[in-house]
Amino acid sequence: MVNRMQFYIDGAWVDPAVKKSTAVVNPATEEAMYEVALGSKADVDKAVAAAKRAFATFSQTSREERVALLSKIIEIYKGRLKEIGAAVSDEMGAPLPMAEKLQAGAGLGHLMTTLDVLKNYHFEEPVGTAMVLREPIGVVGMITPWNWPLNQIACKVAPALAAGCTMILKPSEFTPTSALIFAEILHEAGVPKGVFNLVNGLGPEVGAAMSEHPDIDMISFTGSTRAGIDVAKRAAPTVKRVSQELGGKSPNVILEGADLTKAVTGGVMHMFNNSGQSCNAPSRMIVPASKMKEVAAIAKAVADKTKAGDPRGEGTTIGPVVNRGQWDKIQALIKKGIDEGATLVAGGPGLPEGVNKGFYVRPTIFADVTPEMTIAREEIFGPVLTILGAKDEADAVKIANDTPYGLAGYVSADTVESAKRVARQIRAGNVNLQGVPNDRTAPFGGYKQSGNGREWGKYGLEDFLEVKAVAGFNAA
Repeated sequence: MVNRMQFYIDGAWVDPAVKKSTAVVNPATEEAMYEVALGSKADVDKAVAAAKRAFATFSQTSREERVALLSKIIEIYKGRLKEIGAAVSDEMGAPLPMAEKLQAGAGLGHLMTTLDVLKNYHFEEPVGTAMVLREPIGVVGMITPWNWPLNQIACKVAPALAAGCTMILKPSEFTPTSALIFAEILHEAGVPKGVFNLVNGLGPEVGAAMSEHPDIDMISFTGSTRAGIDVAKRAAPTVKRVSQELGGKSPNVILEGADLTKAVTGGVMHMFNNSGQSCNAPSRMIVPASKMKEVAAIAKAVADKTKAGDPRGEGTTIGPVVNRGQWDKIQALIKKGIDEGATLVAGGPGLPEGVNKGFYVRPTIFADVTPEMTIAREEIFGPVLTILGAKDEADAVKIANDTPYGLAGYVSADTVESAKRVARQIRAGNVNLQGVPNDRTAPFGGYKQSGNGREWGKYGLEDFLEVKAVAGFNAA
């Protein structure tokens, strides 16, 4: 049973040091569902002390012990998939089938991928007369967002456990229940006390206390670029490692000769998935300028079939966005797009037709967008697509890279070879060709202001490892 008014510290459910809470609101109804406790520096100190104690022993566990632990976590997680999906759907608005399959499923996928990596990873590597050892970095502070809650929690916790680290997790205050279920799963699986700790709270309080804490060796942060900068500044005096996965304004380059219907339809559907609340969403569609009208017509047809509605309703394509603040921000940016002269192809401001409550956004498409427009530069984080025209391939690449972000890119072309040529020129940590989705065994992370760490697979594990060279280890 989930207890939203307690934290999980040192293997037990404990009351917060100071009684303080906030309401968790269902974005589909705008009604408060329950309260969640908010932590303070005192709670962080307690959790860090537990993690520091536990590190002394957990860091010395064998690969086999950690393989057994992850295997047990996976077994228990599978039994609670539907419960996790329902919690995510209620708290951040994802349609229930999507929440169960993709949201909860993503967490399971990362656990399973990490288990495979752990079984075969080489923690020791001979280099000349030295042995290079890869050892757990220590106590890790984890700050995760609300948009893909289990995806982000699992792709941090799983590799940290596999590495032999101990940790403190601060999930988003908007999606606490799925994180608390995750803590229950780890407890039932027998994770040693102090290895995993969870403190709910706000960024300026709990997040700041974690970033500044001298006994936290690493911060793994996923969230906005603005918040990521604050975390890095607070972490700097203690010279801890800061791994960041931040915002994005990802280009979707569709070249001459590409299957236009397939590429545009796929791009719009991907953009609208999760109500546009994905950091790697293909939010800037860059197409041959001569085909702008044709592209806009294909995109409009997809938007017209996209139904924003009750996450538990029949036929719902996308649910609401997470809260009032996000809704207001998206509405302001839609208005900005209209005011700055972009062509509104579909959607627009206000609630969808037939909806009178909930934080629903009309699936919106702008055509004839120019690179200097606000909607082409700012991360909107809602179901709003901007379509920009390029003179030729070189111009498309230039527009694609004209952004402070660099998380993802997408390329569709007449051939894979043509797509590869453009992919090599895009300054981003992930590029998807011809509609092929991400591979969980490959790294995920960004260039420029989209961050500096890498998650997923072997690369995610290595984010939580220190490298030690022991000279003379292999001397004859």
